[in-house]
Amino acid sequence: MTQGNPQDLIAQGAVACAQAVAEGQATALELCDAAIARIEALDGAINAVVLRDFDRAREQARAADAARARGERLPLMGVPMTVKESFNVAGLPTSWGLPPFREFRPAQDAVAVQRLKSAGAVILGKTNVAAALGDWQSDNPVYGHTVNPIDATRTPGGSSGGGAAALAAGMVALEMGSDLFGSVRVPAHFCGLYGHKPSVGVLPTRGHDFPGTQAEPGDRPAVIGPLARSAGDLDRVLDAIAGPDQPDAKAFCLSLPAPRHARLRDWRVLVLDRHPVCATSSAMCGALDSLARRLEQAGTRVSRSSDKLPDLKAIAESYTTLVTTFLGAWEPGGSTTMSAHDWIRLMGQRDRYRVQWRAFFEEFDALLCPPSGSAAFPHDPNPDFDSRTLLVDGEPTPYGAQGAWSTIASMAGLPATVAPMARDADGLPLGVQIIGPYLEDRSTIALAGQLAAPR
Repeated sequence: MTQGNPQDLIAQGAVACAQAVAEGQATALELCDAAIARIEALDGAINAVVLRDFDRAREQARAADAARARGERLPLMGVPMTVKESFNVAGLPTSWGLPPFREFRPAQDAVAVQRLKSAGAVILGKTNVAAALGDWQSDNPVYGHTVNPIDATRTPGGSSGGGAAALAAGMVALEMGSDLFGSVRVPAHFCGLYGHKPSVGVLPTRGHDFPGTQAEPGDRPAVIGPLARSAGDLDRVLDAIAGPDQPDAKAFCLSLPAPRHARLRDWRVLVLDRHPVCATSSAMCGALDSLARRLEQAGTRVSRSSDKLPDLKAIAESYTTLVTTFLGAWEPGGSTTMSAHDWIRLMGQRDRYRVQWRAFFEEFDALLCPPSGSAAFPHDPNPDFDSRTLLVDGEPTPYGAQGAWSTIASMAGLPATVAPMARDADGLPLGVQIIGPYLEDRSTIALAGQLAAPR
């Protein structure tokens, strides 16, 4: 019954796939089989989909087709997708790339996975990660390393790099990742994709926990978020899975505000291409400058500085302390503990940043900046994260310093959307990070869609 080519539909993304199934242009099973065929044909060289669940995926696809025949229309009906290895999927290992947890098999899906399936998505398997989700490369002793399908000598990013690689290679139409230190945003940037780090608390995190643990979501800094082919796909996922988890769902519901503006000429943005603690390539600065000029031509109010901008160096230092302390309670490699008083003072500083950002977003609608200071870098096998260096415009720079770009949004729990912006001289993607006010996720996604930069 196919009227549209299943592989072309997958390359177009989630909305195109769901619409094709709803309109009878393709079946969910045809899309599923096309995705499986492409994974089997391409993934040997990429190593993105490290856990394959094809039999159950076909069962989900048949169920989606049966639901459509009954007249049901679901937002992600028949969309072939993968999820990051760190999400619990009943019966599949959740190791976070760590050998001691190679055989840890949760009995229940993560809440996000449950909601994706309820929305009609077809989960084909799980994608590769950095060990303990702690790197911008996706390499670990359980599954090996994933390469960037645009240039196999380079990383696809991390820790959601396997999903970004699968999506960029056209194996799937959608991916669900997670982000603590840029783990959605950096892979989206490196692979020429859209990615969204939501406001803290918008998407349910239960079932995305360090193996063998279960933590109440609370106000932890880690979030989950989608990688996609378009801003419209990001918005569709937000609609499908956002909202409180139990027990909060007993009393609360989520109603995110509409985007601030529907036209580029109505936006007020600050464009930032330099950070006090990390280097930015000339290619990235040039791409942001070109974007700023294009926005100005469209009527956008573009600024390059503001006294309302919080102290970015202090934010980077505070967030690094917060994350290493937080991880120290659960994961290998975390820092030693701090005193309760120091932790309370750190949380107080975070609250002050939130107040400062509220004032900033009274004057501006969005902050535009790099997701990372340069395009995807070559694989670095050095196991010592702290001793690595990157070359930015030929000059060595500390590897870990590039995380400063992700701290801008993460420290205060703000939404941040990455959109493709340009290509550098080597043909590598350069993305822009769009940061917005707390709980105004629809605004950052909407602006990403309005920019509509070619990949």
